[in-house]
Amino acid sequence: MLNHYAPEAVQAHWLPRIASGETLVVLAHQERRARYRLDKCESKAAQTSNGYTLTAHKSIVPAGDHADAFLVPAMLDGQQALFLLERNAPGETTRGYITQDGSRAAEAEAEHSPATLVTSEGLAALELAVDTGSAAVCAEAVGVMDQVLRITADYLNQRKQFGVAIASFQALRHRLADMKMQLELARSMSYYASLQLDTPAEQRRRAIARARVQLSQAMRFVGQQAVQLHGGIGVTDEYIVSHQFKKLTQLEMTYGDGLHHLGEVSSRMQETAGVGDA
Repeated sequence: MLNHYAPEAVQAHWLPRIASGETLVVLAHQERRARYRLDKCESKAAQTSNGYTLTAHKSIVPAGDHADAFLVPAMLDGQQALFLLERNAPGETTRGYITQDGSRAAEAEAEHSPATLVTSEGLAALELAVDTGSAAVCAEAVGVMDQVLRITADYLNQRKQFGVAIASFQALRHRLADMKMQLELARSMSYYASLQLDTPAEQRRRAIARARVQLSQAMRFVGQQAVQLHGGIGVTDEYIVSHQFKKLTQLEMTYGDGLHHLGEVSSRMQETAGVGDA
């Protein structure tokens, strides 16, 4: 977002520090009543004699209690703009917590806090950021599912019942094959999502939504099947599959869950829906 939309002075100040790992800047866009809609924003910004101030409450900000600054969408003169808010700025408060998969997030609030305007094209910038993040989610999910499938296959070859490895049972082999099919479908759609990031906005948004629908189905199926095939051990904290299942569950809801993206796909098919006029 900074690289595509920020003024040169903002880029010069922040990008080298981000690239070196010295500074962590994260996206803080989710609001409690937005329901994944990027065009719904209740945060407010105002222009002052010294620049801009921001009043906002953003939820589930990734690594929010460790970030040095936040990219925050807010309404400015009736239009969604994008601002950079430094952590610990006057009026800014952050409350961190552990998420389901063991990572960290935070509630970030600002009350008339000084902020830097990144761009007045806030919605376009936010859509690009979320689409890029969604493509990254797809790639990460494929990696997690790859590990889950490998570990599950190893377990079925080691676990014995009636004196033989349970991997020899046809019903379980079919379930493992179904997991592999979902993984490969997800892998292809992950490639598709990444390749569409440089296309025009409408085409990119449509492609990302399609990929996320497929990835949502695959994450749920692979994670749930892995737990069931392992039995009780699959849900214990001592076993890696339980943590991978939690990770897949959280990834499925990041930047919009499967139902949200299915709605996005549907809304972009209105002109081609149906069988035509009689």
